Amino acid sequence: MIEPNPKADLLRYLQEGRDALVWKLDGLSEYDIRRPLTPTGTNLLGLVKHVAGVELGYFGDTFGRPFFDEKPPSWWYTQEAEPDSDMWATADESREDIVGLYHQAWEHSNNTIAALPLDAIGHVPWWPEERREVTLHHILVRVISDTQRHAGHADIVRELIDGSVGYLRGRDNKPPGDQSGWDDHRSRLERVAREAGNG
Repeated sequence: MIEPNPKADLLRYLQEGRDALVWKLDGLSEYDIRRPLTPTGTNLLGLVKHVAGVELGYFGDTFGRPFFDEKPPSWWYTQEAEPDSDMWATADESREDIVGLYHQAWEHSNNTIAALPLDAIGHVPWWPEERREVTLHHILVRVISDTQRHAGHADIVRELIDGSVGYLRGRDNKPPGDQSGWDDHRSRLERVAREAGNG
């Protein structure tokens, strides 16, 4: 009989989202990983920077285990930070710096997850007082949801850059087909959308 291990299950889905986000940077230039491809500026490296901050906040500060011993970086969630500064990288912030920070965040988060039971109580300092008290289980679910959401954003941004698609390295989730097949498929969907819109 399989013994349930909820913490391991949750961590597995968190790690899949993490791996997908980092993989979407592979093979791209510094320009392409920073290119804003939506009207609000969504870009691949910014997504990675954002989720690193999410993990460090939720698995660090929430449970009294802060990551930064001294003053956090200027983009950290403070009153002085520029709005959305966690969603893009400056020219001085390298891919290696941000991916390295994300890997450090994984380790810090994983240590918190290993050290505490799922029903451990934490306090989210930036939430309204009446909702501040949370469990590790709640935070794990929240961070998984956020990470997977941004992994989906990264899927779309990467496809817009160079047409690359797929769930994880070595785990393609698209049916086989060449570019002309995908062009035909897209044209068909466009026709259907126009028909529905005119209906």
